[in-house]
Amino acid sequence: MRNVKSITSRVVLSALMAVVLSLSAVSAQAQDVYTGNPVAAIFEQASPAVVNIDTEAMVRQSVSPFGDDPFFREFFGERFKEFSRMVPMRGKGSGFIVSEDGKVLTNNHVVADADTITVTLSDGRTFDAKIVGKDPTFDLAVLKIEAKDLPTLELGDSEATKVGEWAVAIGNPLGLEHTVTVGVVSAKNRSIHARNFNFDGFLQTDAAINPGNSGGPLLNMDGKVIGINTAIIPYAQGIGFAIPVNMAKQVMDDIVRYGKVRRGWLGVYIQPVTRDFAEAYKLDGTDGAVVSDVVPDSPAAKAGLKRGDVIISIDGKKVKDHQDFVMKVRHRMAGDEVALKVVRRGEEMTLKARLTEVDDTAGFGEASESGEIDSLGVKVATVTGQLRDKYDLPSEDGLVILSVEERSSAAMAGLKEGDVILEANGHTLKTPSDLGRALKNEKGNVVLLVRRDGRTTFMSITLRR
Repeated sequence: MRNVKSITSRVVLSALMAVVLSLSAVSAQAQDVYTGNPVAAIFEQASPAVVNIDTEAMVRQSVSPFGDDPFFREFFGERFKEFSRMVPMRGKGSGFIVSEDGKVLTNNHVVADADTITVTLSDGRTFDAKIVGKDPTFDLAVLKIEAKDLPTLELGDSEATKVGEWAVAIGNPLGLEHTVTVGVVSAKNRSIHARNFNFDGFLQTDAAINPGNSGGPLLNMDGKVIGINTAIIPYAQGIGFAIPVNMAKQVMDDIVRYGKVRRGWLGVYIQPVTRDFAEAYKLDGTDGAVVSDVVPDSPAAKAGLKRGDVIISIDGKKVKDHQDFVMKVRHRMAGDEVALKVVRRGEEMTLKARLTEVDDTAGFGEASESGEIDSLGVKVATVTGQLRDKYDLPSEDGLVILSVEERSSAAMAGLKEGDVILEANGHTLKTPSDLGRALKNEKGNVVLLVRRDGRTTFMSITLRR
């Protein structure tokens, strides 16, 4: 009996000793905030691969008493340069190294207009960087620095990321190098549609993101990249956005391999579903996009799309309007097969189309869907009765400008929304494809015949590639 009690006492004593040691460990850990802190370990491991990006671009600044008035520019022509000067404009951003030989991933808007790009590593080394390729649609760019055996970040799986998971952002906010912030993934598949920026599929996070964070990594608790920090909402707190890394992988692979993104092309002209159209075609509402024309021998034509079809969903995702449809197509790549649900004469049907690579010689690629001319920086459209009334145009000749990108070739020349481009280098324009073909092989200047407020003028524009 005594032996049993003795054994029991020893067991109890051992258990008490284990509890005491455990409490001591917890107490020690509580005294050292870094012990067992995964964020500290993630930052220590990842920060050497996060870089600071400094850019410089020369821009023309007006010193005239009339400001940057476009009519003043047109009236004085070349003499306008006497009332302006070139000044350097500097910018900062972030990026991260994705290959040991010096490839760096960042945002397109960080380096888009830069004349010089400098990459600074965490150890203080600086390198001149060249742009391997960039894509404004996905706001991504790949840079290259001449270095070897560099630290890299591993790309994770953004699709597997769940809302509520912890997220770590590293970057250079407001020029404060290698700053780490922590939060959670607040939401997935967020959309931002601003004047000069449209994107669907963002990861939303409450990890603090500020100007200068753009292009830096958003990491999960395994230290893998799940997103590229891209955008913030001014004056908001805890609302930042990152491009999902799965999308970036495909874009980056295309940029490295081909120097550009092989974006998918469907080959349709579309327009919004108006109330009158919905009533005439007996539709339930104004959601969707109307096919106004189909490019011959395009994926759309081979799939069986016809004029008057109303596209209401793509790959099972509802199409809100014609702009939503354009964005959904733009996010597909060449070779992707898409399922289009359409309404034709009151009946629903599903058509499948395999997208091909954008062909600049056949319909100027995206111009058939969006009318966007990247080299000029404008979005144009054939003049319809509706657009003629909106912009008070005298006729339906030429292409009306729907929007102008800031700091683009068109913006620098003074083009604005509502202007009508009648000719490009002497070629009459009837469709966005005509303008695309006219600019395709131009590397310097292009002369446009533009009509504004009832009068026409020739404008020489320097294209910015």
